[in-house]
Amino acid sequence: MDCLGSSLRRAYHLFLLVLPFSISAAGQVSLSVQSVSFGGVQIGSSLILPMAVSNNGKSSATISQVNTSGVGFSFAGPNLPITLAPQQSTNISVCFNPQTTGAVNGSVMILYSAYWGGHNTNHSGTAGAPVTGTGIGTGPGYLSAPANMNLGSVTVGGSQTQLLAVSNTGASNVTISAATVGGSGFTVSGINFPYTLLAGGSTNLSVTFSPTTSGTDNATLTLTSNASDSSASILLSGSGTLASGSVALTPGSMSFGNVTIGTIQSQNGSLTANGGSVTLSSMSSNNSAFNIGGLTLPVTLAAGQSVPFTVTFSPTAAGTTSATINFFTSNSTSASEIATGSGATTQHIVELSWSPSTSSSITGYNIYRAATASGPFSKINAGVDASLSYSDNTVQSGQTYYYATTAVDMSGVESSYSNQVQAVVPFP
Repeated sequence: MDCLGSSLRRAYHLFLLVLPFSISAAGQVSLSVQSVSFGGVQIGSSLILPMAVSNNGKSSATISQVNTSGVGFSFAGPNLPITLAPQQSTNISVCFNPQTTGAVNGSVMILYSAYWGGHNTNHSGTAGAPVTGTGIGTGPGYLSAPANMNLGSVTVGGSQTQLLAVSNTGASNVTISAATVGGSGFTVSGINFPYTLLAGGSTNLSVTFSPTTSGTDNATLTLTSNASDSSASILLSGSGTLASGSVALTPGSMSFGNVTIGTIQSQNGSLTANGGSVTLSSMSSNNSAFNIGGLTLPVTLAAGQSVPFTVTFSPTAAGTTSATINFFTSNSTSASEIATGSGATTQHIVELSWSPSTSSSITGYNIYRAATASGPFSKINAGVDASLSYSDNTVQSGQTYYYATTAVDMSGVESSYSNQVQAVVPFP
């Protein structure tokens, strides 16, 4: 029976879902259309429901065309065109005449026009909303469910739950009296039995897999009902796995302190497998001054087993630096620690000596230093030095220095600079 010219209607329990859906045109016209759910409609019959259309804009809008998509949906009136003033609403009629069993999704699209602007320009637009319905077959109820369900890998002692969708694609209600599982490791919950499943309706069962041993488990879930297929079977499967181990790192961090540039210092650590066996697959350091040694990878550790490793620090520059030391396993777990250290230069000393002044009134000498032969020179001794030698322990590695001395008499008068001497401090 189609949607036009029919006076016969069968009574069904219908649920109407109304949701707003709107498209605005330049702020002048805003048409909103309310979506509709037809519920279950038997094949061979039809149902017409109203859809509200509202003009929420500032200008009048004229509906010139209504298009539908989805098998079984059609526009049933009224005659077009229809003009809606601002803030005015009306109903259009949409028919659902299902052709096959099962859910059908469609849409209704309205084409409209409105005049506004400097030359009263004609503007066109569209507004639409979804429509849904379910085709119900004739005859007894029919229980439909997936043929199998795989719950994947689950750690022994744990559990995993998935939803199993069960539908009634027949024309009559179905009463499910029991759900039994043949096999171990699987349980079913979610509904209380007996359970009535309406024609065209569906529900979900919760299937839980809780393995007690490692390996593959299979079971059969049987649904018993008064449907035309009085027994529906679903094959359940899953795999139990042993707990994966993790790796613990000792110590949690390493500090190398000050290490002279060009030398090497090492510290030892260990890795331990916890909670199960683990395979160390790779290791890394994000700073080339820190290197990991003492391990040949890959290596597999049994639960509780430990293996040593060594981290060496070889600074190439002065100053504090750090690295993240990482160890990775084949089961995607990892362990890491931070290693720190400082590059230090060797303490150099420049030893100076000079001949005494020939003047009899000299009380001592001052020592001067410069970074270039042309100066400027700066005095580096704290007070007049009566000796004929001086140790400069404030020099830096890799630098060149120039030295000169002056003689100071009893009146404090200072002579001119002596001849210069050059000192090149090695690195480090």
